[in-house]
Amino acid sequence: MAIKTDPRHTIYASYGGYITQAIVNNLAPLLFLIFRDSFGIPLEQITLLVTFNFLVQLIVDLISAKFVDRIGWRRCLVAAHIFAAAGLVGMALLPSILPPFAGLLISVTIYAVGGGLTEVLISPVVEACPTDNKAGVMSLLHSFYCWGTVAVILLSTLFLHIFGKDSWRILTLIWAVFPLLVAAYFTQVPLYTLEEHGESLPIRKLCSIRIFWLFVVLMFAAGASEQAMSQWASAFAESGLGISKTMGDLLGPCIFSVLMGSARVFYGKNSEKVDLNTFLIGSGVLCVGAYLLASLSQSPVLSLVGCGICGLSVGILWPGVYSLAAAQIPRGGTAMFALLALAGDLGCSGGPTVVGFVSGAFDGELKKGLFFAIAFPIIMIIGALIQRRCRKT
Repeated sequence: MAIKTDPRHTIYASYGGYITQAIVNNLAPLLFLIFRDSFGIPLEQITLLVTFNFLVQLIVDLISAKFVDRIGWRRCLVAAHIFAAAGLVGMALLPSILPPFAGLLISVTIYAVGGGLTEVLISPVVEACPTDNKAGVMSLLHSFYCWGTVAVILLSTLFLHIFGKDSWRILTLIWAVFPLLVAAYFTQVPLYTLEEHGESLPIRKLCSIRIFWLFVVLMFAAGASEQAMSQWASAFAESGLGISKTMGDLLGPCIFSVLMGSARVFYGKNSEKVDLNTFLIGSGVLCVGAYLLASLSQSPVLSLVGCGICGLSVGILWPGVYSLAAAQIPRGGTAMFALLALAGDLGCSGGPTVVGFVSGAFDGELKKGLFFAIAFPIIMIIGALIQRRCRKT
């Protein structure tokens, strides 16, 4: 197949884009204790790097609708991966050149710009590809974020175990090679945009459509349902099973990501046989059950099973909402995907924050916070039911 004309190459490059997203979101948290021990930075200060990463991505989500079409999609996609690589290289080098925390913060800012652009651009590019099974392709695309997360956790943990913690700079530089390869790939593949199918709606017109705001709520609920469990999965495994942080990272986030990715692959292969809206409602119900099992079970093992089932249940939520929105608002264009990504990222930051605050109010009892988080999949269920009714009218 000719790389410059075959849309399958566009999809393959986009898979690489979501693996890049997984690298920039998950590598630094694995190195937090190394940063503390190597540079003497308090852990409370280091954890601000995650907050800053998502904050920068939120800003990019917000402003990208204004400049992507003007600059050009290919240039922005290539630049996104170069930013991601540059930030990773900076994380390896800048803490030795600048004050360590400043060097880390600058690096995070750089790769967060790349992560934000990737999130905004990849989904609409794949949605615009000439494929028959849009929802299935979208679900399979998003599964690569899950596989990337698992790869980052497993391979990085193995690398540090074999070569020692002092090799973290080499590890970071090795991971930086991947987004550079993806950037080169995007210079060659054909690109399709939703605007080719008709003039896209301006932001003001888009915001006047009622159903759009329902999709905004659904995206927020999807992000919150996913990350409220995902971000606390490691700590939950550690506290519930009394295991080390390394094993907590492997058991918690890895089980969650594997099952989330499996759900996306399953829907991607069977989407033509299953109604997407019904699948979203069923996933929301399963997610409520998973949160209840994780938060109410007296057995640590069953609680961990609940964590895993949650990964299975949230798999289709994010890509499913994207697909429904694209089908119902076909002229939404770049602005719609950017604003939906913004809503999803707000959910990703808001969900774990709510769990943390509620847990803190109950003397750090994590199960209390997770119980409160059932509000997010309940919002998803209600929103999907409303969307189904709107579709039939």
